[in-house]
This record gives sequence, C-alpha cells and structure tokens, in this order.
Amino acid sequence: MICKGSVFAGVSVVFSVAFFLSGCDNDHSHPSGDHSPGDGATVMVPAEDHSGHHGVASSSGEDVGRVSFAASCEPEAVERVEVGLAMFHSFWFPQADGAFREALEHDPTCGMAEWGRAITRMGNPYAGSIPEARRTEALAALDRAEAAGLPTAREREWVAAFRQLFGQEGGETERERRLAWEAAMQEMAERHPDDLETRVFLGLALLAAAPPEDTTFARQLRAAEILEELFRDRPEHPGLAHYIIHAYDVPALAERGLEAALRYADIAPDAPHALHMPSHIFTRLGMWDRSVEANLRSAEASGGDWERIHAWDYLVYAYLQQGRDREAEELVRLALAAADELPSPAQAHGTFNWQAMAARLVLELESWDEAAALPLAGEGTSPAVAIRHFARGIGMARAGDLEGAAGEAGRLDTIRTGLSAAGEVYWARIVEAQMLGVEAWIHRGEGDLDTALALLDRAAALEEEVEKHPVTPGPLLPAREMHGELLLESGGPGEALASFRRVLEREPHRARTTFLAGRAALEAGQGAEARLHFAAYRELTGSGDGTRAWDRMAWEEGGQD
Repeated sequence: MICKGSVFAGVSVVFSVAFFLSGCDNDHSHPSGDHSPGDGATVMVPAEDHSGHHGVASSSGEDVGRVSFAASCEPEAVERVEVGLAMFHSFWFPQADGAFREALEHDPTCGMAEWGRAITRMGNPYAGSIPEARRTEALAALDRAEAAGLPTAREREWVAAFRQLFGQEGGETERERRLAWEAAMQEMAERHPDDLETRVFLGLALLAAAPPEDTTFARQLRAAEILEELFRDRPEHPGLAHYIIHAYDVPALAERGLEAALRYADIAPDAPHALHMPSHIFTRLGMWDRSVEANLRSAEASGGDWERIHAWDYLVYAYLQQGRDREAEELVRLALAAADELPSPAQAHGTFNWQAMAARLVLELESWDEAAALPLAGEGTSPAVAIRHFARGIGMARAGDLEGAAGEAGRLDTIRTGLSAAGEVYWARIVEAQMLGVEAWIHRGEGDLDTALALLDRAAALEEEVEKHPVTPGPLLPAREMHGELLLESGGPGEALASFRRVLEREPHRARTTFLAGRAALEAGQGAEARLHFAAYRELTGSGDGTRAWDRMAWEEGGQD
C-alpha cells in the first residue's frame, strides 16, 4: 500500500552501524499554542564577583540562549564559557567544545574551560552509557582543569562532581556513576542554594538517573519541580526549557511540558536540538502540524549530520499520522541515499532513527512484502539492528513466509540475550517484545490464534511496563495494536476496541490505531463511537494523499450506525 515504486529501488545500502547508545542526542511555535593568554597585564574576574554576567550568543552568531556562570577567568574567556554552557544545555556538543576551546585561547589558565570540555564528553544522557573512550577524554580534561588552577571551592566542587560521572570514584557501572553524580549535584545544590547552574545540573542529573521502568516518574517530577521554579525567573535559559520537556516526555505528564515546548525554539533558535526537542511533547500530544514544523526547521539547521536523521524520523512519524505518505517516503529515500555521506554513527543516536525510518514506513502502511525485503544494515546486538529484524519478521509472517519469520525471531532472541548480558535492561525488554510479536504472527499463520493472542498480550505488557525512549517518536507497531488486530480478526471486536483504546491512551491521535478503533466499534455495534473514531481519522489525514486502502472505509462507514 506504499506509493508507486519501492522506497528501496535502486538504493544499495552497505552500512556498518555502530551501537547507537554510544552517541549524542525544535518549532518556532507561538506562545498561544494549541493542541492543534597575551602579553601585558592579565585582568581576572573573580568567580564570586561574576554572578551577574550573562552570556548571550557566540562570536560566530549562534543564538543559543542566555547562561550566567561563575568562573575565575579573563572576561572574554568567561563569555565563551557561558556560550559553551548554553550550547551544552541544547546538546550541541561539538559546538560547545569549540566555545570552550575559544575560552582557552583567551585565557589558557581558565580551568573551568577545561571543565567545560570535559562535560561535553558526557553526550546525550538518553543515548545510553558513556563510552570508555569519552570517559577517558573527560577525565584528562578534568585533570587539565585542576592543573590550570581552580581558585574557588565551588570550581573545585564542579570538577569533583563530574569525576563521579566519568571516573571510578562513582562506581563500576554506568548506573552507579549516574547515581553518584546525582548525589554530588544534590550536595552542591544544598551548599549553594542560590547558584542557578548547580540546580540546573541537579535537574539534569535526576533525569539522567531516572530508571525507565519507574512509572511513578519520581525523579522526573522532582527535576521538573526544581526546573520550573527556576524557569519562571530565567525564561531565557535553554537548559531549563530543554530539561523540563524531558521531565514531562511521557504520556501521563506531557501536557505539563507544553509551555516549555512552545518556548524552547525561541530561546535557542540556532541550536538544532532546541528546534527539534519541542516535538517530543507535540508527539506525545498528537500535535502533528507543530511536530512537522519543528522537525523541518531542525533538519534544515542540522545540515548533513545525524541530528538531521533524528529529526527526519520524527518527521516521518508525523507525516504518517497525517496520511502524507509520499512525503514520508521521500524522506526515507533521502535518508537511505545519504548514508555514506553522514559522519560516523558512533557520534550520534541517529543510527537508530536511520534504521527505524524505513521500517516504520512499510509497517504503518501494511506493505508486508516490502517489510520482508528490507535490507539488513549492521550486525551485533544493538536495539538499532533489532529494528530491521523486527520489521522483516512481521513482514515475512504476514506475507506467509513463516520459516523466514522464525529466522528473524531467532535473531531478535540473540540480540535480546546480548543486551541483557550487557546490562541494557530497558532495551532487552523492548527487543523481547519485538520477538514475541514476530512469534505471534507466526502462530497466527499456523492457525493458532490463542497462542498468538497470548504472545501479543505478553509483548504489550512488556512495552507498557516502561515508557518510550526519547530516541524514537513511537513504536514501529505497538504490540497492543497488533493484539487488537488479532482480536478483530478472531471475531472479538469489543475486546479489540478495548485494546485500541489502550493504545490511544499512550499514543494519542495515532492514525492507524484510530482507524482500527473505528472499525472495531462498527463491528461491535457501537455506531456512535465508530463515527467519532472515523471522524478523528478523517481530521488527522485531511491533508494526506488519500491513497490508503482504509481511507475509503473511514469516509463511507463513518456516518453509519
């Protein structure tokens, strides 16, 4: 059911995909949002007297927000440190490192500039464990910071706190180090209650330490409480808006993040991630027009790098919810063709999104033969590699190649085992759900609907025990949605409708689920609810191509009891 011509025709993809978890991680929306060294004397600025200085933008013109930071360095160096911090807070890590380097050109004795270079090695905390090579680089920069001299106790505390995150002082595992860093930032915040950056970093540390399986969102809510109080007084600070969005990037809390989402792109309009990040909230709320606008701007600002691919995946997802299938298909073509021109995927989480774009396109449009024929890209046991095996397995099973699908399920089991052994509990759970989904459709192909339904119920429970990872705009095919499909097929439209309602609670305004809910309601004799779902589907896809097989039913059946 894809537009004429395969997305993969003429595209040869030979791509070695690094584990996306080693990498680094956007709407000019209106506030009225809707749901729709040198010679001579050296002049030093003591850190204690610098609290009123505000960084604005870099000398090269980037508008990245305003950050104030106490640093015992020459004034020009302090300005560059503040710009670097503003860039850091929008996860613009290479540019932040460049600003900290510029600070060192102004003042080679600026220890806090070396500290700044160290913290950029943290990368996106949502992209998994910090690779050992980057931790080593960070520790070397912290050593240089101490060698340069840190005149104030607070500066020494900043270095000590980040040693908890990068060094063995914090523990042997990534989880232990994140918890140790959180504790260090908490101690700093208690010692310096009026230091804004200390509390901003405490908020970030809380978010970085939040376990994905905690559906009470205790750390996220605590971080949001800290950050929102600061945001009222410092609305120009990029990190506050950014981290508030992350704190509320779950269905149950997303509405609370809308104000920050509507303001972030205006705070740091030259930072690609700041242009993209609001779409996390827009996606959670099903605000597809705003998500499209945000990600178009982010992709344009990103240039030819993996941040652009991240924005494109979110954009493909939004287009598919609007029925704009040709535009989604064109983005997938561009992404596949640009693979060889992109930087090393080890630099960013974009490899996950690169893998996902093509898979979600064919799965959402029920192009099972194309899904079965998806080219594999990369080896190993990463969640990015699992994407294609899942899509191929579903496609094969639904196209009748049960033996091929069993092979893909076996590969998913191998990836799940590898992730579990590596301590990646969240991703092991997600890949297990994918494996169960493929196995379910194999059983359905064999005529064993009861087992298929039981497997999909287990898969859905696994997905529903955790929240969606920020790397992805949404699941390729929610297990609960597939569960509803099989219930509908087996003559249980009322139960199917209940499954689709559950999906829409987590994925509001998801087009395919909305249509299926209408179908289930119609078959269950619930005409009024069917009309509501079909009307919602028509509204969602009103700007779309109108070429899906189910579009006609949404129009023809929507008015019938």
